[in-house]
Amino acid sequence: MNKQIRRLAAGLLVCYLILFVQLNLLQVVKRTELADNPDNTRAILRDFDKARGKIVTADGVTIAESVPSAPGDSIKFQRQYPTNDLFANISGYYTQAYGATKVEKKYSDVLAGETGEQQLRALGTIFSNQDTTGSVQLTVRADLQLVAKTALGEREGSVVVLNPSTGAVLAMWSYPTFDPNLVVVHDNKKAGDVLTFLNAAPGKPTLANAYQERYMPGSTFKMITASVALENNVVDFDSMFTNDKTYTPPQTTNPIENFEGEICGGDLRTVFARSCNTAFAQTAVDVGVPKMVAGTQAWGIGEPIPFDLPGGTTSYFGDEAHFKDAIPKLAIQGFGEGDDLVVPLQMAMIAATIANGGVEMQPYVVGATLDHQGKVLDQTAPKVWKTPISPVTALKMTDLMIGVVQRGTAKCCLQLDNGIQAAAKTGTAQLNATGQPQRSHAWIAAFAPATAPQFAVAVILKGTNAEISSGTGGKLAGPIAKTILDYALAHPLG
Repeated sequence: MNKQIRRLAAGLLVCYLILFVQLNLLQVVKRTELADNPDNTRAILRDFDKARGKIVTADGVTIAESVPSAPGDSIKFQRQYPTNDLFANISGYYTQAYGATKVEKKYSDVLAGETGEQQLRALGTIFSNQDTTGSVQLTVRADLQLVAKTALGEREGSVVVLNPSTGAVLAMWSYPTFDPNLVVVHDNKKAGDVLTFLNAAPGKPTLANAYQERYMPGSTFKMITASVALENNVVDFDSMFTNDKTYTPPQTTNPIENFEGEICGGDLRTVFARSCNTAFAQTAVDVGVPKMVAGTQAWGIGEPIPFDLPGGTTSYFGDEAHFKDAIPKLAIQGFGEGDDLVVPLQMAMIAATIANGGVEMQPYVVGATLDHQGKVLDQTAPKVWKTPISPVTALKMTDLMIGVVQRGTAKCCLQLDNGIQAAAKTGTAQLNATGQPQRSHAWIAAFAPATAPQFAVAVILKGTNAEISSGTGGKLAGPIAKTILDYALAHPLG
Protein backbone atom coordinates (compact mmCIF):
# COMPACT_ATOMS: atom_id res chain seq x y z
CA MET A 1 0.00 0.00 0.00
CA ASN A 2 2.78 2.43 0.95
CA LYS A 3 4.50 1.69 -2.37
CA GLN A 4 1.32 2.59 -4.29
CA ILE A 5 0.94 5.80 -2.28
CA ARG A 6 4.53 6.76 -3.06
CA ARG A 7 3.95 6.15 -6.78
CA LEU A 8 0.77 8.24 -6.71
CA ALA A 9 2.55 11.04 -4.87
CA ALA A 10 5.42 10.94 -7.36
CA GLY A 11 2.96 11.05 -10.26
CA LEU A 12 1.11 13.98 -8.77
CA LEU A 13 4.42 15.77 -8.18
CA VAL A 14 5.40 15.26 -11.84
CA CYS A 15 2.00 16.58 -12.96
CA TYR A 16 2.42 19.57 -10.68
CA LEU A 17 5.88 20.29 -12.09
CA ILE A 18 4.59 20.00 -15.66
CA LEU A 19 1.72 22.38 -14.83
CA PHE A 20 4.12 24.79 -13.09
CA VAL A 21 6.50 24.84 -16.05
CA GLN A 22 3.65 25.26 -18.56
CA LEU A 23 2.08 28.14 -16.63
CA ASN A 24 5.42 29.92 -16.39
CA LEU A 25 6.05 29.29 -20.07
CA LEU A 26 2.70 30.87 -20.97
CA GLN A 27 2.79 33.73 -18.46
CA VAL A 28 6.45 34.70 -18.66
CA VAL A 29 8.31 33.27 -21.64
CA LYS A 30 5.50 33.51 -24.20
CA ARG A 31 3.65 36.45 -22.67
CA THR A 32 4.67 38.95 -25.34
CA GLU A 33 4.15 36.48 -28.18
CA LEU A 34 0.62 35.68 -26.97
CA ALA A 35 -0.24 39.31 -26.35
CA ASP A 36 0.85 40.23 -29.89
CA ASN A 37 -1.02 37.35 -31.50
CA PRO A 38 -3.79 38.88 -33.65
CA ASP A 39 -6.11 36.00 -32.75
CA ASN A 40 -5.87 36.87 -29.05
CA THR A 41 -8.45 39.65 -28.71
CA ARG A 42 -8.99 39.21 -24.99
CA ALA A 43 -6.52 41.87 -23.84
CA ILE A 44 -7.61 44.23 -26.60
CA LEU A 45 -11.26 43.90 -25.64
CA ARG A 46 -10.41 44.29 -21.95
CA ASP A 47 -8.49 47.52 -22.54
CA PHE A 48 -10.82 48.87 -25.20
CA ASP A 49 -13.85 48.50 -22.95
CA LYS A 50 -12.40 51.02 -20.49
CA ALA A 51 -12.59 54.80 -20.54
CA ARG A 52 -9.54 56.83 -21.60
CA GLY A 53 -8.55 60.29 -20.50
CA LYS A 54 -8.68 63.50 -22.52
CA ILE A 55 -6.18 65.11 -24.83
CA VAL A 56 -6.41 68.88 -24.36
CA THR A 57 -4.78 71.82 -26.15
CA ALA A 58 -2.75 74.57 -24.48
CA ASP A 59 -5.79 76.85 -24.63
CA GLY A 60 -8.12 74.31 -23.05
CA VAL A 61 -9.88 72.73 -26.04
CA THR A 62 -10.59 69.00 -25.73
CA ILE A 63 -9.51 67.20 -28.89
CA ALA A 64 -9.99 63.58 -27.74
CA GLU A 65 -12.20 62.03 -25.05
CA SER A 66 -14.18 58.91 -24.18
CA VAL A 67 -17.98 59.14 -23.98
CA PRO A 68 -20.59 56.46 -23.17
CA SER A 69 -21.42 54.36 -26.22
CA ALA A 70 -24.85 54.36 -27.81
CA PRO A 71 -27.48 52.06 -26.24
CA GLY A 72 -27.09 48.50 -27.48
CA ASP A 73 -23.37 48.82 -28.19
CA SER A 74 -21.46 45.90 -26.70
CA ILE A 75 -18.53 48.21 -25.88
CA LYS A 76 -19.09 50.66 -23.04
CA PHE A 77 -17.15 53.68 -24.32
CA GLN A 78 -16.73 55.47 -27.63
CA ARG A 79 -13.55 57.44 -28.38
CA GLN A 80 -14.51 60.83 -29.79
CA TYR A 81 -12.61 63.67 -31.47
CA PRO A 82 -14.68 66.86 -31.06
CA THR A 83 -12.51 68.98 -33.39
CA ASN A 84 -12.82 66.42 -36.21
CA ASP A 85 -9.84 66.75 -38.57
CA LEU A 86 -8.16 69.75 -36.90
CA PHE A 87 -5.79 67.70 -34.75
CA ALA A 88 -5.90 64.30 -36.46
CA ASN A 89 -2.19 64.36 -37.24
CA ILE A 90 -1.34 65.12 -33.61
CA SER A 91 -3.89 63.17 -31.59
CA GLY A 92 -3.94 60.22 -33.98
CA TYR A 93 -6.62 57.62 -33.27
CA TYR A 94 -7.28 54.69 -30.92
CA THR A 95 -9.05 51.66 -32.39
CA GLN A 96 -9.88 48.11 -31.38
CA ALA A 97 -8.72 46.38 -34.55
CA TYR A 98 -6.18 48.78 -36.05
CA GLY A 99 -4.17 49.98 -33.09
CA ALA A 100 -3.30 53.54 -32.16
CA THR A 101 -1.24 56.37 -33.64
CA LYS A 102 0.41 59.67 -32.61
CA VAL A 103 -0.41 60.90 -29.07
CA GLU A 104 -2.98 58.13 -28.59
CA LYS A 105 -0.16 55.61 -29.13
CA LYS A 106 2.78 57.33 -27.43
CA TYR A 107 0.83 58.24 -24.29
CA SER A 108 -1.62 55.31 -24.25
CA ASP A 109 -0.63 54.17 -20.74
CA VAL A 110 -1.22 57.64 -19.30
CA LEU A 111 -4.61 57.98 -20.99
CA ALA A 112 -5.63 54.51 -19.79
CA GLY A 113 -4.38 55.18 -16.25
CA GLU A 114 -1.87 52.34 -16.39
CA THR A 115 1.46 53.99 -15.60
CA GLY A 116 3.21 52.90 -12.42
CA GLU A 117 2.77 56.35 -10.91
CA GLN A 118 -0.98 56.36 -11.61
CA GLN A 119 -1.39 52.88 -10.15
CA LEU A 120 0.57 53.91 -7.05
CA ARG A 121 -1.54 57.03 -6.55
CA ALA A 122 -4.71 54.92 -6.88
CA LEU A 123 -3.78 52.44 -4.13
CA GLY A 124 -5.84 54.30 -1.57
CA THR A 125 -8.98 53.97 -3.68
CA ILE A 126 -8.40 50.46 -4.99
CA PHE A 127 -11.77 49.18 -3.72
CA SER A 128 -13.82 52.24 -4.71
CA ASN A 129 -13.72 51.62 -8.48
CA GLN A 130 -12.51 55.20 -8.93
CA ASP A 131 -11.52 56.43 -12.40
CA THR A 132 -7.72 56.42 -12.71
CA THR A 133 -7.40 57.65 -16.30
CA GLY A 134 -4.97 60.45 -17.04
CA SER A 135 -4.93 63.31 -19.50
CA VAL A 136 -2.41 64.79 -21.92
CA GLN A 137 -1.89 68.56 -22.12
CA LEU A 138 -0.54 69.73 -25.48
CA THR A 139 1.60 72.78 -26.25
CA VAL A 140 -0.42 73.29 -29.44
CA ARG A 141 -3.02 76.06 -29.46
CA ALA A 142 -6.42 75.35 -30.99
CA ASP A 143 -6.84 78.96 -32.12
CA LEU A 144 -3.46 79.04 -33.89
CA GLN A 145 -4.05 75.60 -35.38
CA LEU A 146 -7.31 76.84 -36.91
CA VAL A 147 -5.57 79.92 -38.31
CA ALA A 148 -2.92 77.68 -39.92
CA LYS A 149 -5.59 75.41 -41.37
CA THR A 150 -7.59 78.31 -42.78
CA ALA A 151 -4.53 80.07 -44.21
CA LEU A 152 -3.27 76.95 -46.00
CA GLY A 153 -6.73 76.08 -47.28
CA GLU A 154 -7.17 73.11 -49.58
CA ARG A 155 -3.65 73.32 -50.94
CA GLU A 156 -1.40 70.35 -50.27
CA GLY A 157 1.28 71.31 -47.79
CA SER A 158 2.22 71.84 -44.17
CA VAL A 159 2.58 74.58 -41.56
CA VAL A 160 4.64 74.40 -38.35
CA VAL A 161 4.79 77.12 -35.67
CA LEU A 162 7.33 76.95 -32.83
CA ASN A 163 8.31 78.84 -29.73
CA PRO A 164 11.98 79.51 -30.58
CA SER A 165 13.22 79.63 -27.00
CA THR A 166 11.63 76.36 -25.83
CA GLY A 167 10.96 74.24 -28.93
CA ALA A 168 7.28 73.93 -28.04
CA VAL A 169 5.09 73.27 -31.08
CA LEU A 170 2.29 75.85 -31.14
CA ALA A 171 0.65 74.69 -34.37
CA MET A 172 1.30 71.82 -36.77
CA TRP A 173 -1.10 71.36 -39.64
CA SER A 174 -0.94 69.40 -42.88
CA TYR A 175 -3.39 69.09 -45.76
CA PRO A 176 -4.81 66.68 -46.79
CA THR A 177 -5.79 65.07 -43.51
CA PHE A 178 -8.74 63.02 -42.19
CA ASP A 179 -11.42 62.82 -39.51
CA PRO A 180 -10.40 60.23 -36.88
CA ASN A 181 -14.06 59.84 -35.84
CA LEU A 182 -14.56 57.81 -39.02
CA VAL A 183 -11.79 55.40 -38.02
CA VAL A 184 -12.73 54.74 -34.38
CA VAL A 185 -16.22 53.35 -35.02
CA HIS A 186 -16.84 50.02 -33.28
CA ASP A 187 -17.67 48.33 -36.57
CA ASN A 188 -14.25 47.01 -37.51
CA LYS A 189 -15.17 46.45 -41.15
CA LYS A 190 -16.29 50.06 -41.58
CA ALA A 191 -13.15 51.29 -39.82
CA GLY A 192 -11.02 49.08 -42.07
CA ASP A 193 -12.76 50.36 -45.20
CA VAL A 194 -12.07 53.96 -44.17
CA LEU A 195 -8.39 53.25 -43.52
CA THR A 196 -8.05 51.39 -46.81
CA PHE A 197 -9.52 54.39 -48.62
CA LEU A 198 -7.29 56.86 -46.76
CA ASN A 199 -4.14 54.83 -47.32
CA ALA A 200 -4.81 54.76 -51.05
CA ALA A 201 -5.70 58.46 -51.28
CA PRO A 202 -3.23 60.92 -52.83
CA GLY A 203 -1.34 63.17 -50.44
CA LYS A 204 -1.06 60.52 -47.69
CA PRO A 205 -3.73 62.01 -45.41
CA THR A 206 -3.05 59.64 -42.50
CA LEU A 207 0.57 60.80 -42.32
CA ALA A 208 1.48 63.96 -40.44
CA ASN A 209 3.39 65.33 -43.41
CA ALA A 210 4.75 68.16 -41.27
CA TYR A 211 7.11 65.73 -39.55
CA GLN A 212 6.67 62.41 -41.38
CA GLU A 213 7.62 63.57 -44.88
CA ARG A 214 10.59 65.43 -46.35
CA TYR A 215 10.84 67.67 -49.39
CA MET A 216 13.40 69.45 -51.54
CA PRO A 217 13.89 72.76 -49.70
CA GLY A 218 14.95 75.07 -52.52
CA SER A 219 16.48 78.36 -51.45
CA THR A 220 15.42 78.05 -47.81
CA PHE A 221 18.48 75.77 -47.56
CA LYS A 222 20.63 78.84 -48.17
CA MET A 223 20.15 79.55 -44.45
CA ILE A 224 22.27 76.45 -43.83
CA THR A 225 24.88 77.21 -46.50
CA ALA A 226 25.25 80.83 -45.41
CA SER A 227 25.54 79.92 -41.74
CA VAL A 228 28.17 77.23 -42.41
CA ALA A 229 30.17 79.66 -44.57
CA LEU A 230 29.97 82.37 -41.90
CA GLU A 231 30.99 79.93 -39.15
CA ASN A 232 34.03 78.90 -41.19
CA ASN A 233 34.97 82.49 -42.17
CA VAL A 234 34.59 81.67 -45.85
CA VAL A 235 32.30 84.69 -46.38
CA ASP A 236 31.42 87.88 -44.54
CA PHE A 237 29.27 90.92 -45.25
CA ASP A 238 32.01 92.37 -47.45
CA SER A 239 32.23 89.32 -49.71
CA MET A 240 31.37 90.14 -53.31
CA PHE A 241 29.85 87.87 -55.94
CA THR A 242 30.08 88.63 -59.67
CA ASN A 243 26.89 89.68 -61.44
CA ASP A 244 26.35 86.59 -63.55
CA LYS A 245 23.58 84.59 -65.12
CA THR A 246 25.38 81.28 -64.56
CA TYR A 247 28.11 79.62 -62.51
CA THR A 248 29.98 76.53 -63.70
CA PRO A 249 31.46 74.49 -60.84
CA PRO A 250 34.63 72.40 -61.17
CA GLN A 251 34.41 68.92 -62.75
CA THR A 252 31.64 69.86 -65.18
CA THR A 253 30.81 72.00 -68.18
CA ASN A 254 27.13 72.26 -67.23
CA PRO A 255 26.41 75.70 -65.77
CA ILE A 256 24.10 76.43 -62.83
CA GLU A 257 21.54 79.16 -63.54
CA ASN A 258 19.76 81.64 -61.33
CA PHE A 259 15.97 81.48 -61.01
CA GLU A 260 14.37 82.23 -64.39
CA GLY A 261 17.83 82.91 -65.82
CA GLU A 262 18.24 86.29 -64.16
CA ILE A 263 21.58 88.05 -63.73
CA CYS A 264 22.40 88.12 -60.04
CA GLY A 265 25.31 89.21 -57.84
CA GLY A 266 26.58 91.72 -55.30
CA ASP A 267 27.59 91.56 -51.66
CA LEU A 268 26.41 88.83 -49.26
CA ARG A 269 23.36 90.80 -48.11
CA THR A 270 22.28 91.36 -51.70
CA VAL A 271 22.72 87.79 -52.96
CA PHE A 272 20.90 86.42 -49.89
CA ALA A 273 18.01 88.88 -50.26
CA ARG A 274 17.72 88.19 -54.00
CA SER A 275 18.41 84.46 -53.47
CA CYS A 276 21.11 84.08 -56.14
CA ASN A 277 21.66 80.41 -56.90
CA THR A 278 25.04 81.09 -58.47
CA ALA A 279 26.39 82.77 -55.31
CA PHE A 280 25.43 79.93 -53.00
CA ALA A 281 26.55 77.20 -55.38
CA GLN A 282 29.94 78.93 -55.43
CA THR A 283 29.88 79.38 -51.64
CA ALA A 284 29.26 75.68 -51.03
CA VAL A 285 32.19 74.81 -53.30
CA ASP A 286 34.42 77.35 -51.52
CA VAL A 287 33.48 75.89 -48.12
CA GLY A 288 34.35 72.43 -49.41
CA VAL A 289 32.93 68.97 -48.82
CA PRO A 290 34.27 68.24 -45.31
CA LYS A 291 33.13 71.53 -43.78
CA MET A 292 29.77 71.58 -45.60
CA VAL A 293 29.02 68.04 -44.44
CA ALA A 294 30.13 68.79 -40.87
CA GLY A 295 28.19 72.05 -40.91
CA THR A 296 24.92 70.44 -41.97
CA GLN A 297 25.41 67.64 -39.46
CA ALA A 298 25.86 70.28 -36.75
CA TRP A 299 22.29 71.36 -37.50
CA GLY A 300 21.04 67.78 -37.07
CA ILE A 301 20.49 67.23 -40.79
CA GLY A 302 20.74 63.46 -41.27
CA GLU A 303 19.77 62.59 -37.68
CA PRO A 304 16.33 61.60 -36.41
CA ILE A 305 14.61 64.63 -34.91
CA PRO A 306 14.15 64.08 -31.14
CA PHE A 307 10.39 64.62 -31.28
CA ASP A 308 7.82 63.25 -28.84
CA LEU A 309 5.54 61.81 -31.52
CA PRO A 310 6.31 58.45 -33.16
CA GLY A 311 7.13 57.75 -36.79
CA GLY A 312 9.13 60.83 -37.74
CA THR A 313 11.43 60.98 -40.75
CA THR A 314 14.92 62.44 -41.25
CA SER A 315 16.22 65.32 -43.36
CA TYR A 316 19.05 64.56 -45.80
CA PHE A 317 22.15 66.27 -47.16
CA GLY A 318 24.71 63.47 -47.51
CA ASP A 319 28.05 62.44 -46.04
CA GLU A 320 31.51 62.96 -47.50
CA ALA A 321 31.27 59.76 -49.53
CA HIS A 322 28.11 61.15 -51.16
CA PHE A 323 30.16 64.00 -52.65
CA LYS A 324 33.32 62.06 -53.53
CA ASP A 325 34.51 63.28 -56.95
CA ALA A 326 31.17 65.11 -57.25
CA ILE A 327 31.78 68.83 -56.67
CA PRO A 328 28.92 69.78 -59.04
CA LYS A 329 26.56 67.87 -56.74
CA LEU A 330 27.84 69.90 -53.77
CA ALA A 331 27.27 73.11 -55.71
CA ILE A 332 23.67 72.17 -56.54
CA GLN A 333 22.89 71.12 -52.99
CA GLY A 334 24.44 74.34 -51.71
CA PHE A 335 21.42 76.26 -52.98
CA GLY A 336 18.87 73.66 -51.88
CA GLU A 337 18.27 71.43 -54.86
CA GLY A 338 19.54 68.06 -56.07
CA ASP A 339 19.49 65.51 -53.25
CA ASP A 340 18.63 67.95 -50.44
CA LEU A 341 15.54 66.91 -48.46
CA VAL A 342 14.19 68.67 -45.37
CA VAL A 343 11.32 67.85 -43.01
CA PRO A 344 8.97 70.86 -42.56
CA LEU A 345 9.33 70.58 -38.78
CA GLN A 346 13.11 70.85 -39.13
CA MET A 347 12.79 73.86 -41.42
CA ALA A 348 10.85 75.60 -38.64
CA MET A 349 13.60 74.50 -36.24
CA ILE A 350 16.25 76.10 -38.47
CA ALA A 351 14.47 79.45 -38.39
CA ALA A 352 13.84 79.06 -34.65
CA THR A 353 17.53 78.32 -34.01
CA ILE A 354 18.63 81.53 -35.70
CA ALA A 355 15.96 83.37 -33.70
CA ASN A 356 17.25 81.71 -30.51
CA GLY A 357 20.84 82.88 -30.86
CA GLY A 358 22.14 79.69 -32.46
CA VAL A 359 20.67 77.24 -29.94
CA GLU A 360 18.49 74.51 -31.47
CA MET A 361 15.83 73.23 -29.05
CA GLN A 362 14.18 69.82 -29.10
CA PRO A 363 10.63 70.16 -30.47
CA TYR A 364 7.71 68.79 -28.44
CA VAL A 365 3.90 68.78 -28.59
CA VAL A 366 3.11 67.43 -25.11
CA GLY A 367 3.57 69.95 -22.34
CA ALA A 368 2.45 67.76 -19.45
CA THR A 369 0.64 64.59 -18.47
CA LEU A 370 -1.83 64.69 -15.59
CA ASP A 371 -3.57 62.17 -13.35
CA HIS A 372 -7.36 62.03 -12.97
CA GLN A 373 -7.29 64.69 -10.24
CA GLY A 374 -5.36 67.06 -12.51
CA LYS A 375 -2.07 66.63 -10.67
CA VAL A 376 1.06 66.62 -12.82
CA LEU A 377 2.55 63.23 -13.64
CA ASP A 378 5.27 64.58 -15.91
CA GLN A 379 6.14 68.08 -17.13
CA THR A 380 8.17 68.59 -20.30
CA ALA A 381 11.28 70.64 -19.65
CA PRO A 382 12.78 72.41 -22.70
CA LYS A 383 16.02 70.75 -23.81
CA VAL A 384 18.82 71.90 -26.07
CA TRP A 385 19.45 69.53 -28.99
CA LYS A 386 22.24 71.24 -30.94
CA THR A 387 24.23 74.48 -31.02
CA PRO A 388 25.11 74.63 -34.72
CA ILE A 389 26.13 78.29 -34.88
CA SER A 390 27.50 80.94 -32.57
CA PRO A 391 25.41 83.87 -31.28
CA VAL A 392 27.45 86.15 -33.59
CA THR A 393 26.57 84.05 -36.64
CA ALA A 394 22.91 83.97 -35.53
CA LEU A 395 22.88 87.79 -35.44
CA LYS A 396 24.43 87.93 -38.90
CA MET A 397 21.86 85.45 -40.22
CA THR A 398 19.08 87.54 -38.68
CA ASP A 399 20.47 90.58 -40.50
CA LEU A 400 20.44 88.63 -43.78
CA MET A 401 16.88 87.40 -43.20
CA ILE A 402 15.62 90.89 -42.38
CA GLY A 403 17.03 91.95 -45.74
CA VAL A 404 14.89 89.29 -47.45
CA VAL A 405 11.78 90.96 -45.99
CA GLN A 406 12.86 94.56 -46.48
CA ARG A 407 14.20 94.42 -50.03
CA GLY A 408 14.26 90.81 -51.21
CA THR A 409 12.03 87.89 -52.18
CA ALA A 410 9.65 88.30 -49.21
CA LYS A 411 9.19 92.08 -49.57
CA CYS A 412 5.94 91.49 -51.42
CA CYS A 413 4.25 89.43 -48.79
CA LEU A 414 5.69 89.51 -45.28
CA GLN A 415 5.14 93.09 -44.10
CA LEU A 416 3.57 92.43 -40.71
CA ASP A 417 0.85 94.48 -39.05
CA ASN A 418 1.78 97.39 -36.78
CA GLY A 419 5.18 97.71 -38.42
CA ILE A 420 6.58 94.61 -36.70
CA GLN A 421 9.74 93.45 -38.46
CA ALA A 422 9.94 89.83 -39.58
CA ALA A 423 13.03 87.89 -40.68
CA ALA A 424 12.65 85.23 -43.38
CA LYS A 425 14.04 83.12 -46.18
CA THR A 426 11.92 82.00 -49.12
CA GLY A 427 12.42 79.02 -51.36
CA THR A 428 11.14 77.76 -54.69
CA ALA A 429 12.33 74.17 -55.13
CA GLN A 430 12.31 73.34 -58.83
CA LEU A 431 11.47 69.66 -59.25
CA ASN A 432 11.30 69.43 -63.02
CA ALA A 433 14.19 68.57 -65.29
CA THR A 434 15.22 71.03 -68.01
CA GLY A 435 12.63 71.12 -70.77
CA GLN A 436 9.88 69.59 -68.66
CA PRO A 437 6.78 71.46 -67.43
CA GLN A 438 7.47 73.67 -64.40
CA ARG A 439 6.89 71.90 -61.06
CA SER A 440 8.08 73.29 -57.77
CA HIS A 441 7.49 73.46 -54.03
CA ALA A 442 6.93 76.88 -52.48
CA TRP A 443 8.59 77.48 -49.08
CA ILE A 444 9.10 80.13 -46.47
CA ALA A 445 10.77 80.01 -43.05
CA ALA A 446 10.42 83.06 -40.82
CA PHE A 447 10.36 84.46 -37.30
CA ALA A 448 9.10 87.60 -35.61
CA PRO A 449 9.69 90.05 -34.10
CA ALA A 450 13.12 89.95 -35.71
CA THR A 451 15.01 91.43 -32.75
CA ALA A 452 12.99 89.76 -29.96
CA PRO A 453 11.56 86.60 -31.54
CA GLN A 454 8.41 85.02 -30.11
CA PHE A 455 7.30 82.80 -32.99
CA ALA A 456 9.02 80.85 -35.77
CA VAL A 457 7.10 79.41 -38.69
CA ALA A 458 7.74 77.21 -41.71
CA VAL A 459 5.31 76.79 -44.60
CA ILE A 460 5.53 74.47 -47.60
CA LEU A 461 3.10 74.26 -50.49
CA LYS A 462 3.70 71.13 -52.53
CA GLY A 463 4.01 71.51 -56.27
CA THR A 464 0.98 69.43 -57.11
CA ASN A 465 -0.69 71.85 -59.52
CA ALA A 466 0.12 74.55 -62.06
CA GLU A 467 -0.80 77.44 -59.73
CA ILE A 468 1.76 76.44 -57.10
CA SER A 469 4.39 75.29 -59.58
CA SER A 470 4.32 78.59 -61.46
CA GLY A 471 4.59 80.67 -58.27
CA THR A 472 7.36 81.38 -55.77
CA GLY A 473 7.85 80.83 -52.07
CA GLY A 474 7.50 84.52 -51.33
CA LYS A 475 4.26 85.02 -53.24
CA LEU A 476 2.56 81.77 -52.22
CA ALA A 477 3.91 80.75 -48.82
CA GLY A 478 4.64 84.30 -47.69
CA PRO A 479 0.99 85.37 -47.20
CA ILE A 480 0.33 82.23 -45.15
CA ALA A 481 3.25 83.01 -42.85
CA LYS A 482 2.08 86.62 -42.55
CA THR A 483 -1.45 85.59 -41.57
CA ILE A 484 -0.13 83.25 -38.90
CA LEU A 485 2.47 85.65 -37.48
CA ASP A 486 0.04 88.58 -37.43
CA TYR A 487 -2.50 86.53 -35.50
CA ALA A 488 0.03 85.01 -33.11
CA LEU A 489 1.60 88.37 -32.28
CA ALA A 490 -1.81 89.94 -31.74
CA HIS A 491 -3.04 87.03 -29.60
CA PRO A 492 -0.24 85.85 -27.29
CA LEU A 493 -1.35 83.04 -25.02
CA GLY A 494 -1.08 84.25 -21.44
